[in-house]
Amino acid sequence: MTPIFLIAGAPAVGKSTTARALAGQFQKSIHIPVDDLRELVVSGITYPGIWNDPLIEQLTLARESAALMGLKYSQAGFAVVIDDFWDPNSQLQEYGQLFQVARFHKVLLYPSQQTAEERNLKRSGSDEMDAYIAAGIQLVYDSLASEISNLERQGWIVVDTTGKSVEMTVAYILAQTGEHTIQIG
Repeated sequence: MTPIFLIAGAPAVGKSTTARALAGQFQKSIHIPVDDLRELVVSGITYPGIWNDPLIEQLTLARESAALMGLKYSQAGFAVVIDDFWDPNSQLQEYGQLFQVARFHKVLLYPSQQTAEERNLKRSGSDEMDAYIAAGIQLVYDSLASEISNLERQGWIVVDTTGKSVEMTVAYILAQTGEHTIQIG
């Protein structure tokens, strides 16, 4: 099987950008943004903010679907990069079926909180969405403050992306995982 990467972190830390750039390093690849799977819900979508049963159900369905997609694409020879936000409630245990895959790599993007907040302001401006995302950043950083060492012991690759370009981040991930890419063209 080909590698499967899970790129996680707080909102506005560059998960999607990094995931797409990492996937682009392989001759055959797929980027699976879990947010996009959640947005496929037409009626009854629930957004993070208030943790309730409908939200947990939708997150679980999206994550389990991403894991199944990842396995199918990996079996077909595609490198797989899934991106999702760090969920302090489940700690992403919904991906449990991937934890046993030999080439499954868990990556946590963890720039300084200030960097995440600055990226959020650049990305969303100062509107209602900014406050929503800022609250998400605060929640994730509060939950991760005492968890980093434990996550590293669990095999997570923690990447401080403060001051790193996307290219530098991707190179670091590849070096840490030992995965070799096949350049296109």
